[in-house]
Amino acid sequence: MAGPIDLARKAHPRKPAGLPSKKQILEFIEGSDRPAGKREIARAFGLKGQEKVKLKALLKDMADEGLIDGRKSAFHKMGGLPRVTVLKIVDIDGNQPVAVPERWEAEAHPKPRLRVVERGRRGALGVGDRILARTEEAGRGWRAHPMKKLQRASEQVMGVVEKVGDSRYYLKPVDKKQRYDTQISGIGDAQEGDLVLATIQGRGARSSAKVEEILGDPFAPKAVSLIAIHKYGIPHEMPDAAEKEAALVSDLPVTPEKREDLRHLPIIAIDPRDARDYDDAIWAQANDEGGFDAIVAIADVSYYVRPSSALDKEARKRGNSVYFPDRVVPMLPHTLSSDKCSLRAGEDRAVMACHLKISAEGKVTSWRFSRAIARISANIPYEDAQKAIDGRLAHEMLEPALKPLWACWRVLRKARDKRGPLALFLPERRITLDEEGRVTGVAVKQPLEAHSLVEDFMVAANVAAAKALEAKKAPLVYRAHENPSREKLLALKDYLVTFDIEFALGQVIKPSSFNRILKKIESREDAEEIRPQIMEAVLRSQTQAYYTPTHIGHFGLALGSYAHFTSPIRRYADLLIHRALVGAYGLEQPQIKNNKIQKTTALSGEEASKLDTISEAISRTERRAMEAERETIDRYVAAYLSEQVGQIVEARITGVQNFGFFATVEAIGGDGLIPVSTLGTGYFDYDEGAQSLTSEDGETVYRPGMRLQLRLAEANPVSGSLRFELPEVRESARKFAPTGKRQGKYRVGKRGRPSNIRHKGKRKRR
Repeated sequence: MAGPIDLARKAHPRKPAGLPSKKQILEFIEGSDRPAGKREIARAFGLKGQEKVKLKALLKDMADEGLIDGRKSAFHKMGGLPRVTVLKIVDIDGNQPVAVPERWEAEAHPKPRLRVVERGRRGALGVGDRILARTEEAGRGWRAHPMKKLQRASEQVMGVVEKVGDSRYYLKPVDKKQRYDTQISGIGDAQEGDLVLATIQGRGARSSAKVEEILGDPFAPKAVSLIAIHKYGIPHEMPDAAEKEAALVSDLPVTPEKREDLRHLPIIAIDPRDARDYDDAIWAQANDEGGFDAIVAIADVSYYVRPSSALDKEARKRGNSVYFPDRVVPMLPHTLSSDKCSLRAGEDRAVMACHLKISAEGKVTSWRFSRAIARISANIPYEDAQKAIDGRLAHEMLEPALKPLWACWRVLRKARDKRGPLALFLPERRITLDEEGRVTGVAVKQPLEAHSLVEDFMVAANVAAAKALEAKKAPLVYRAHENPSREKLLALKDYLVTFDIEFALGQVIKPSSFNRILKKIESREDAEEIRPQIMEAVLRSQTQAYYTPTHIGHFGLALGSYAHFTSPIRRYADLLIHRALVGAYGLEQPQIKNNKIQKTTALSGEEASKLDTISEAISRTERRAMEAERETIDRYVAAYLSEQVGQIVEARITGVQNFGFFATVEAIGGDGLIPVSTLGTGYFDYDEGAQSLTSEDGETVYRPGMRLQLRLAEANPVSGSLRFELPEVRESARKFAPTGKRQGKYRVGKRGRPSNIRHKGKRKRR
């Protein structure tokens, strides 16, 4: 009976005798239960002599194509993992360790995070531990099964050098989860205030740090984001090859000969006042059928960024742009992202136009896509567009553009309200900086109709793009958002009971199910107090959106088909959708003769075959960007509040744990901890179900949503962390306060808990 290798050889008679196909090699690498290098592959397929030489060339081709990664001693699928590898524990999620590969050479793909399955070893692994583990893909993620616990390697951490006294230096960590400063034993050429990478030697009280690399001054003008850039390994220096290619393609002609000419239409772009790039613009007018004709014009990035080019490889590696208050780390070189592809008023621009026909009921009845040339009539900030439509600002685009857009949006809004997407208001903080890069203000952006208008036009275009590609049975990357898991819904139900809110799980759960909860609380007297925490609880019950070539749907938006089409300057997923539309609808423009520029702008067959891997990679880069952006905002907020240390601030409790509670400063955000050991000398009962701390006499209760006055005890711009105190117990709290350089050390009970805490109800075992 022929084995799989023999069958493969029969299926590929034109290949050199014995040489396996690329598919066979990938299958062998994925199926091997041990590291698969060139030697193992040759042995498995019985290759000898000249065939081994050809195998070496074939493996190099596969690596160049992005199919595999690794060295000759051990290959693995690009973006994937070896079946057996060394992992490092980097986080504990609940009781489950989370690990990353200790060695990762696939620069185009972020390190995957693996959930470690500890059978019979619960709690045995901690952050920093190293394990030899067997890996496996599980759904959209990875699992690891420990085989052996390895000796800890020297740990590298990032921190800022702080000088104490005349000769002692300490490493102040940038990660707020690391509570202790470490004395530096080898400072090298580093100076006080430098951001450095250091190796931690030893453990516990005997540990010390040795500076390995100086990264610069984290508080130099407009440089706070450097901390997050280095911490998350965000590529921020554009390769010369990509820059040169951007300069070359920026000269590509944009003429109406091969494009639909939209320059006569008053198309406008509505964006934030401080927008770094403009990739979308909109237009609408009433039609004779009682509805509207509309155009969503998007920068035609696929015209400039060709598949497999240097620009394309760098864009895929980055996955998306990352936006910080002090800088943007773009997905594309500034030549394109801030200039040639940016839809600036008064300049001819290449666009991909989504033409929509919208009924009087707000339903999109038809759509078509074209490559066009447009000249944007105006770039209008959200605030100015809103003032103009409200009659508070005279604007030349009010009659020709803004009023028709608002009229069209109102019918789109009808359809949106009928659809019932999740209605959560998630406040966004805005940092303002002076010319020196110092924080001058922190404010929460106020929602405007103009924001909703742009969002609803973008959603309509994204849906149209997905359905257009489905109609052609073309490959595409969906933006997916799965239904909440039953486990999270049960947790939400238990939490809502503490507010006397019923949440029936027997019903079909839709976004409107959560909207009804939010609507109910508006009639309560305590609506102002509980609204934020109920919204946060609903948000926690949701899954995280991601990219996938599988048709899943978008729960939060209550949509069956949804893709990202509207931001190809800053998202690689959108660029893939543009390429797919070019191929599916024959929008190619083959007039380019320069042999230095690839002719195709459509989705390549190679890309289509790897959409699973690409989707997983760009989902990870998106999460990386979100975490980096959020941490940088926290650092700026801490820097802003550092001048208010010792003052009383208005705060709201955002979470309660057995060790204390977290609060955020009203109006500007910024989360901080109030340790339970500073709440007084009595006992406090912790109720996990109600998420509350109650004093022994029952007179004092701390629970999420409560507003209270707190004294700001510490604001650390390095880590972005805050620490608060209750004003009335400040004196008694001092005896519990940390001293010396090991911050956060409080009196604890026998099991490592603060000594004045008692548990009530269910609690996790350690």
